[in-house]
This record gives sequence, structure tokens and C-alpha cells, in this order.
Amino acid sequence: MNRIAGRFVRVEPRRRVGRLVLGLLSDLPRKNCWTIAEWAGESTPDGMQHLLSRAKWDADAVRDDMRGYVVEHLHDERAVLVVDETGDVKKGTHTVGVQRQYTGTAGRIENAQVAVYLVYAGQRGHAAVDRELYVPRSWIADPNRCRAAGLGDETAFATKPELAARMVTRFLDAGHRTLWVAGDEVYGGNPKLRTALEERGTGYVLAVACSHEATTGAGRFRADALAKKVPKRAWQKLSAGAGAKGHRFYDWAVIDLADPRPGSRQLLIRRNRSSGELAYYRCYSPAPVPLTELVRVAGSRWRVEEFFQSGKGLAALDEHQVRRYVSWSRWVTLAMLAHAFLAVVRADEHARHLAPNGLISLTCNEIQRLFITLVIQPVHDAAHRLGWSDWRRRHQARSRASHYRRQVAQA
Repeated sequence: MNRIAGRFVRVEPRRRVGRLVLGLLSDLPRKNCWTIAEWAGESTPDGMQHLLSRAKWDADAVRDDMRGYVVEHLHDERAVLVVDETGDVKKGTHTVGVQRQYTGTAGRIENAQVAVYLVYAGQRGHAAVDRELYVPRSWIADPNRCRAAGLGDETAFATKPELAARMVTRFLDAGHRTLWVAGDEVYGGNPKLRTALEERGTGYVLAVACSHEATTGAGRFRADALAKKVPKRAWQKLSAGAGAKGHRFYDWAVIDLADPRPGSRQLLIRRNRSSGELAYYRCYSPAPVPLTELVRVAGSRWRVEEFFQSGKGLAALDEHQVRRYVSWSRWVTLAMLAHAFLAVVRADEHARHLAPNGLISLTCNEIQRLFITLVIQPVHDAAHRLGWSDWRRRHQARSRASHYRRQVAQA
């Protein structure tokens, strides 16, 4: 918290943001301004809501501090930046960026809010270092709706690959270094993103669809057509990385692509050893690299899924109950910071102490449990609980009366 303290001019928000981050790390079954304020010992949620909506501090500056914190503690010369989006199912129409759209969280089209995240994945661990909210065209076409949600008049529509390019550019412009970027088909199928990465001299291994067309020395072909031309001897059994149940072995093949521009470009093909299912990746590197390196980068993409799972499960990344953009950006930034703390503690523990025989190394989940038990001491006295019971009932009574008055007026 000392790292971001300078971003808060007044002492009250500086102390409150520390309590909010502790609340995000707590074992509360549901985390929002109400529950965290009660857990932290405050008499009402007004202070927490003020911190997220009206207090003067810059969430982007805190994001930059957090990015430096992650890179400093998880530093790896072979780290991969992984980009992906996740959706949070929401009700209503007023939450910034919400509309009916496909989200992998629900596995179908839902009323949801979608954001793109950038994850720094190294040997020591992984954590998110940037975020961008996806604002659909339907919002951009309605300036009044954007202003009501706190979006500026200069807000323009940006695709998810454009948001990804924006975050990677910020990472590199901040002076950090990365050799690779990985992502799924949404990003691999976008030629502008690939070109932007190549212009920065950044390698990538980006998934593409089977219908993706690539040019070889023999002509232009679909990816699935090229896979059929690969001879049996060209396939190699390699691990895409260690999972919970052991190494994830697949068969891999690589095809060189024809391109007059500098750099090495390939089509990487992955075959499931059980089902025979194929996956395809468009690859670029400033200099030729071995197949094992491309496979390592392709396997790193799953780190972003692990972040979504732990970020939501441990740090309440998706539990924000806010409508305006400023509040959203502040909540998710602090949730990312809380998760980064767990990732850094895990990395330091692994570096300092080997796990005893019969035990696995400490996980982020276990570190959170120990931190809650040994460090965090929330207020639980009876007077505090009774005071919050009165406040909730008074607020609910005012809300119900307001609904009744509105109903009578409409009638």
C-alpha cells in the first residue's frame, strides 16, 4: 500500500483504500461497498462509495504503480504478455458498457459487461497489469447515455484487438520489456494487431481459426488445408506446460510462411493426442526460434484463464456493483492489486522456502486463507453488528417507500 500511497492527497482516502483492499482479500461471501464497509468497522458504506465514485484520485496512476510492482517482483526475461477478455453478467441497462453480448463466463449471449485484460506471465507467477473496458457501438451511438455513465465525449469505439494493442503499447512505453504476446482467435485474426506488434519488434503466438488463410512458398491456403499437408514425421510430441494433473502433452507441427518483410513467420499447429482435434496459431519473431519456444508461448495463454478464476474467486474482480466508468475502473484496479499481492507473496515464498515432503507449495488460495487468519482482524463486536442492522433496515425502508411513491405517481 505504501507504493500507491502518493496517489492520494488526503489521509482519509489513503487509509480507506487500504481497508478496501483488505476487504477484497477477506473471506466475505459477497464483496461490495456495503459488506466491506461493515467488515472494516465503518458505520455506513458512504465512505467506501465516495472512494469509488467521487474522491479525487487517479485509477490509471495506481494501475501504473501496480504494473511496476508486478514486473519488479515477478520479473522474467522470458515472460509472456497474455491478452484476453472476460464478461460479467449484469442486470439492467445503465451499468457502463452493458448490453446483450456473448460472454464466455456464461457460455452464451447474456446481458453482460466485457473487459479486456493484460496478464504478465513469467516463471515466478502471473498477475494482471492492465485493463480496458469494452464499450459497444450501441453505447458510442448514444452520447447522452455515455455521459450519464461517466464516459467522456471523446470516447470512441474500439475493438477488443485495438484495446489489446493499446495496453501492450502502454506496457512497452513504460520501459518494460517483453519478447512475446499471446492471445486467442479474437486477437490472432486481427491483422492490425499483428502489424502493430511486428512494428514494435514484439513476437507473438496468436490463435487463429481453421479458416484463416496464410501464404507459403507454394501459395495461399487455409490453415486446415495446410494441416492436411503436414507429413507424419513433422509432428513432435511436446508439453505445453505443467497443469494440475501433470504436463499437457500435444503433437505439434510448424510451417514456415512466405513474407518479404524482416522477421520469421510461421503457422503453428497443435493436435490433441486423444481426440485429434486441431488448433492453429499465427506466429512471429524478429529472429528464428525453435519449435519448443513457440510451444512454450502458446501454452502460456492459459495463465489468463487462471487469473480470471483466482481474480474473481479471491479478489472479487467481478463483484462490483457500480454503474459509472470511474467507479468500475477503480474497483477492478484495486481488485487487480489485491490479486497481485497474493501472486507476489506466493512467488517470494516459493523462492525462499521449499515445500516440505508430502506438501505442495503454497498456492494463492492458501496464502489468502493464512493471511485472513493471521493478519486481518475485522470488527465483529455486537454493537457494530446491531448498528449495521439498523442502517440496512432504514435504507431498505426508504427504498421501499420511494418505489411505492413512484408507483402511485405512475398510476
